[in-house]
Amino acid sequence: MSPTRQLLDAFSGDTDGFLPMDRLFDGVNDIVFFVKDTQGRYLSVNDTLAKRCGLPSKDAVLGLTADQLFPTALGKAFTLQDREILRNGHPIRNHLELHLYTGGRSGWCLTFKEPIRGKNGEIIGICGISRDLNMHGEPSENLEALSGVLEFIHHHYGDPLRLPMLAKMAGLSIYQFDHRIRGIFHLTAGQYLTKVRIDAACQRLSITNEVIAQIALSCGYSDQSAFSRQFKQATGISPLAYRKKMKIE
Repeated sequence: MSPTRQLLDAFSGDTDGFLPMDRLFDGVNDIVFFVKDTQGRYLSVNDTLAKRCGLPSKDAVLGLTADQLFPTALGKAFTLQDREILRNGHPIRNHLELHLYTGGRSGWCLTFKEPIRGKNGEIIGICGISRDLNMHGEPSENLEALSGVLEFIHHHYGDPLRLPMLAKMAGLSIYQFDHRIRGIFHLTAGQYLTKVRIDAACQRLSITNEVIAQIALSCGYSDQSAFSRQFKQATGISPLAYRKKMKIE
């Protein structure tokens, strides 16, 4: 069975026992849902995505790529995002980004994207959601600056990042920076940084054979013992137990 056929069977409801996922999200107006193949083409979307793009139905979206559906710069950014996931298998979680829609409307969202793997473990597509972020009274430029810092964290989580430096990058005081992080993620800024690092470590433990000490250093920890303590505090199990559990599954 081809990868595209596997995706369609799993998400369109063509096989017994599957709920069409697009229908599950059709009634949720503040969430965009999508499934894409390895070429970045939409295979399944909810009504919300079609409406926001000014299209008459979900069917009008199917077969298009992000750079065909969205304004030029934004579409290219989404396409690059998809290519990275398809290339390295790393998911995107809690990604703060600005969405632009037909008619000049815009809004901030938190995007989650996960690779979809076939029976042999190969990546056969991407699924994801983008959830509207309602930050009442928050100027758009503040969120734009914060988005840039969060992007920096996700690309440099292995570096010795400090909150004063991150707050300064966002043009905010430490208190303001922490307050905005809390408003979006319901975590302190320090907790958010820890979450990014632990998420990255979980990914490496799941899909690589790197030694745990090297993963600790790569994820911003000075030594393996400090990493193991924080990992167990966050997940409830040790890094080694997590790796064994994921390999079994």
